[in-house]
This record gives sequence, structure tokens and C-alpha cells, in this order.
Amino acid sequence: MTKESKPDRLRQMGALNPKPEGVRAPWFRESGFFDPLDLVQVKYEMLRHAREDGTNKADAAALFGLSRQTYYQAEAAFERDGMSGLLPRTRGPKSAHKLTGEVMRLVEEHLDANGQLQARSLADLVHARLGISVHPRSIERALARKKKR
Repeated sequence: MTKESKPDRLRQMGALNPKPEGVRAPWFRESGFFDPLDLVQVKYEMLRHAREDGTNKADAAALFGLSRQTYYQAEAAFERDGMSGLLPRTRGPKSAHKLTGEVMRLVEEHLDANGQLQARSLADLVHARLGISVHPRSIERALARKKKR
């Protein structure tokens, strides 16, 4: 059994700082407690430094190797959700947002008589009729979900 390193775990979580060398705050270099690889810790300390130590936001972002835009995003997320707002979130859509009722009705109308699924043809049909690009695998998953119900 191999022991995973902290950077490996941070990478899996999406919390590995891609530019740890950009963190110039002295306490990240002088202490074993602060880890420039931990992006959540870096963002928190950046926010704390600006709020508690009175540093302006642009200077705080630069000191921690982050952009002003990242500062403002982290600030809003922290104010909204606390520490959990600084945790990485999965990107992209959270559901089959293109597969509306209209799209699924069209798909279901054009399944083979025996219910065979030809997702590539169905995706082409949806694009031609409705102008919506849907991946064939998305159609397969939506039909499988509907079948389970």
C-alpha cells in the first residue's frame, strides 16, 4: 500500500496551488505550518491579511501570487459560504441542461420501433431540427435514467 503525499491529495481535490512560487508572504517561507501548495490556505491567508492587517486588496493578491480577480472571487465566496466557499468546486454544468422536455420528446419520437438507441443519429436529428448540439452519450444517459424510473 502506497502512502499518498499531501500534494497528491491536494491535486485530487483540485486544491493544489499551480504557482506556489508566487506566494511571497514571509510567514509561508518561515513556518512549517503554512503551505504555499495548499490553495485554500493561501486564499484564506490572503483574505485575512487584507482584512485584519489592513493591506489593500491588490497588494494582498500580489503577495500571495494571485490575481485581483481571484481575490474578489475568493472574498465573495468566503462571505457567502465561509471557509467552505474557498474549497474547489466542480466546474461545468451540474445536470443535462440541454436535454429539455422538447429535446427528449423529439428523441423519444424517433427511437426505432423496437426501442433501439442510435444516439449519433438522434444527436444529429436534434441538431438539425432544434439547433442544439447534444453529445450522443448524453442522450444515452438520459434515456437510461428515464428507463430506471
